Amino acid sequence: MKKYLCHPQKGLHILGRILTYVFLIVLMLLAIGPFSWVLLSSFKNNAEIINTSLALPKSFSFRNYAKAFEMAPLASFYVHSILIAIFGTLFNLTVVGMAAYVISRFRFRFKGVVIALISALMMVPGAALLQPLYLTAKNLGFYDKLYGLMIVYAAFGAPQSLYILSSYFLTIPREMEEAAYLDGASFTQTFHRVILPMAKPGFATAGVLQFLLCWNEFQFAMTLTTGNKARTLPVALYYFKSQFGTDYGVMFAATIIVIIPSIIVFVLLQEWVVSGLAAGAVKG
Repeated sequence: MKKYLCHPQKGLHILGRILTYVFLIVLMLLAIGPFSWVLLSSFKNNAEIINTSLALPKSFSFRNYAKAFEMAPLASFYVHSILIAIFGTLFNLTVVGMAAYVISRFRFRFKGVVIALISALMMVPGAALLQPLYLTAKNLGFYDKLYGLMIVYAAFGAPQSLYILSSYFLTIPREMEEAAYLDGASFTQTFHRVILPMAKPGFATAGVLQFLLCWNEFQFAMTLTTGNKARTLPVALYYFKSQFGTDYGVMFAATIIVIIPSIIVFVLLQEWVVSGLAAGAVKG
């Protein structure tokens, strides 16, 4: 204690590190706690969940997972979600990637207005778009169609992807493009052969966030689809709720089935996501 009083700076440094670790542990518990509870509850029956919600399951049986596939068409919904998430992400990155490059590199008339409008779209809640999107989908003929959800998700995630990619493009030195132009490369060749390889972390960041949006979104999938022809996994969770009772164990098992792919995608690409966000934040 006496040596800490003699060196107050060192004592403050140690206290700061302790508070940092405490804060990180609390955040970790808040993040992992709910997922761990749902995972453990997926191996329990209703009586165990209600009476001993915080205890370990009596036996780790996969009957709830098997029952989940019996109660709802999870296999077909899995296929729908995979197709919508992949193609919705690719469409988003293809269109937004080119637009973000032009916005970040060139000056044109009303550029500030365009950026302001796109930024404003990030503040529009999805619930406010449900009725106009429903009417548009009905009139254009893509209601209850897989490609309809792909288009909607690609457009809904466009402002977020545009912000990430344009910020990342600003970190790429202009000298790289100038050297390509001097070597005789066209605008298209420069974008595809020079810019795109250097912008992989930015595209990975935007792609992962867009994939998670397509995979986890519920409101649009519920409003713009009917029956089982084009519905996705988040909507499948409705199959496990009824007016007279709910099988919580099966519902928790279905929840784990739904969220596992998004966790795997994020874990596999987390390094690129972090590097893309950090690089874009420094310059943007």
